Amino acid sequence: MHQGGKLIGIAVTLVFVAGPLLLGLTGLIAARRAPADAAPDPAMPWNWKLIVTSALLYTLAFNVTFFIQELFLVLPKALTPGLRPTLFHNNHGWEGDNPVASLLQGTGALAIFLTGIACALLLRRGSGRSSTIRLFLIWMTYNGFFQSLPQVIIGAIEPENDVGMSMDYLHLGAAAKTAAAFVALATIPLVSLWLTRPLLSLAQDPAHIAGPRARTRFVFQVATLPALTAILLIIPFRVPRHWVEVVMVPVVVTVIGIAWLQAGAWRASRARVGSGLGAGSITYPLGAVLILLLVFQLLLRPGVRFY
Repeated sequence: MHQGGKLIGIAVTLVFVAGPLLLGLTGLIAARRAPADAAPDPAMPWNWKLIVTSALLYTLAFNVTFFIQELFLVLPKALTPGLRPTLFHNNHGWEGDNPVASLLQGTGALAIFLTGIACALLLRRGSGRSSTIRLFLIWMTYNGFFQSLPQVIIGAIEPENDVGMSMDYLHLGAAAKTAAAFVALATIPLVSLWLTRPLLSLAQDPAHIAGPRARTRFVFQVATLPALTAILLIIPFRVPRHWVEVVMVPVVVTVIGIAWLQAGAWRASRARVGSGLGAGSITYPLGAVLILLLVFQLLLRPGVRFY
């Protein structure tokens, strides 16, 4: 491994492991140092409707984002002479040859990165009165960034990665690749911590996010537990494929961001409850997930040719 790869490895350990641990421990120490006469944070009842809705919306956002990535890997190839691409439910492929195909391997990651930015802007503008819509935008933002940024990090080390192929086509040297990986790594905690306030704004009672422990509990219920549970729901969308591809991608995407979200929840003291409606029926998120699963397994799994 070249020197840049070693530096990236160290940075990955700091960002994905050491950083969330230190931030979480800082919050724990701060909570223990609270004045003895301080009022305890009120216990938040388990809102299972919100938890289930969040898990379903995370599942939907993950797979919609993945579909956007594969679609925008296929469309540019379909417009490129000599390439005949096919879209699948968990991948894409192509026949023919054109030197620009290597460059086009980066268009999927770029598309979902831009999707994450667009959804973040909608969130910032306050789009969506219901908690369901806002939560879907939160998870679309999350997946847009965290399905794209790790590809930059991996591509800086592994030339066979999609983004790595684009980097090589652009003749990026080791220094440029390392710099790109560092920017991607630095963006991950920034996005995670930025999403904390939109998540906390889903609370319907100010008491549920009044103190550090209350905020930590709320984020666990509305984000951490649902996202981890959603990994099991995502697997049927990705089979059949090697188990590493089926399980590893949703695990990595989920853990790298959720770790920062959970660790930094206590810090968001300026978060305010939203003025919109609470989460609606789970029927619509569940129906959307089931319909998308049918599209993936019945329509996309055999392959859709774009030529």
